Amino acid sequence: MAFRAFAPGRVEILGNHTDYNGGVVLSAALDVGITAAGALRSDGVIRLRSSEVEEVTVQLPSLHPAGSWSDYPLGVVKLLREAGAAIPGLDAEFSSTLPVGSGLSSSAALEVATAVLMMELTGFSLSALDTAKLCRRAENEFVGVNCGLLDQVSSIFGAAGQVIFLDCRDETISTIPFPDEAALVVINSGVKHALTGGEYNERRENCFQAARLMRVPALRDVTPDQLSKARLPDRVHRRAMHVVGENARVFQAREALLNGNMEALGNLMTESHHSSCVNFENSAPELDLLVETARAIPGVWGARLTGGGFGGSIVALVTHNQAERAAMEIVRVYNASSHHHGSALVCRPGDGAWIANKRKKTFDPCQK
Repeated sequence: MAFRAFAPGRVEILGNHTDYNGGVVLSAALDVGITAAGALRSDGVIRLRSSEVEEVTVQLPSLHPAGSWSDYPLGVVKLLREAGAAIPGLDAEFSSTLPVGSGLSSSAALEVATAVLMMELTGFSLSALDTAKLCRRAENEFVGVNCGLLDQVSSIFGAAGQVIFLDCRDETISTIPFPDEAALVVINSGVKHALTGGEYNERRENCFQAARLMRVPALRDVTPDQLSKARLPDRVHRRAMHVVGENARVFQAREALLNGNMEALGNLMTESHHSSCVNFENSAPELDLLVETARAIPGVWGARLTGGGFGGSIVALVTHNQAERAAMEIVRVYNASSHHHGSALVCRPGDGAWIANKRKKTFDPCQK
């Protein structure tokens, strides 16, 4: 029997590069994402199709990275088989409403959609958190990108009208209501975001180096005062400043959300982008232009790059009744001022992964 599984992309509201440093993050699932439709086959063949990229056919049990889009679902299939899922072969077709390279985590959505589809087809089950971890392992070990847990958790644990608060150290996940008067405007810069070029892993190693030199398990254990007194190489120090500052901003943002203080949250988002530019150096001129443009428009409380950076998208916190107008104006000014074609998505936090056939979410948002 064929099934269809949907996994949403995510927008990182605050907590840039904090996840693999044992830190905290605020994110939200989107109402756009990736759908995986498929059925098992019995001949040991894995065939993956998409209208947007080349078809890939491989033979079990040999599954190896090929440096293409198929590495994400194949990594998940490989790990599920190793965990005990009976997968004798697979025909699967993928479709996406996420712009590729937009920084909205199409890779994690592809992994999660594959995992949910495979578990539905085989009857194999994992908890929500274990599913997120398996998908992260697929990206770490099979694809070769040392991402943290944020993207997969967001795609699985999303809840309509709720922001996700993830503590990456103790792996606790909770949700915070997103105020009715606010909306998120995501603007895709048109500059492709890709983390396999080494920039992500280089920043990650800079952070780990800072923790080693400060003799702490992770940058989560460092306070701003401790960091100000530390003697670190300039680049490593600036990377650490960004992460330590981001953790502080996430805790402040959680309080702002709980108090309904959107102005404070917007200011924290703008501070985060400045730190990305100066300290982490993971922005791009196009992202800076988008943030500057957004901040000049009435109704916008704040804006920042979202995701790994180096291209992709920004997210702006906007008054709900001005969101559509603000989105159109940001794109108009950006397109007139750059050589790229930007596009906008006005959204509020949405639900996590679900099986289309059953019209229900796969995981309870409170389930670990």
